[in-house]
Amino acid sequence: MFNSASEQLRELPVPPYAFGIGVFVVFALFLYLVLRLDND
Repeated sequence: MFNSASEQLRELPVPPYAFGIGVFVVFALFLYLVLRLDND
């Protein structure tokens, strides 16, 4: 049946703001590449 032990709080491997920084860097890199390729 339902196990209450599975309700424990899951911890992220990095702080939440690190995910935001990582996503920002990835999107900035993609935008840079798209604009760079479009220029040629």
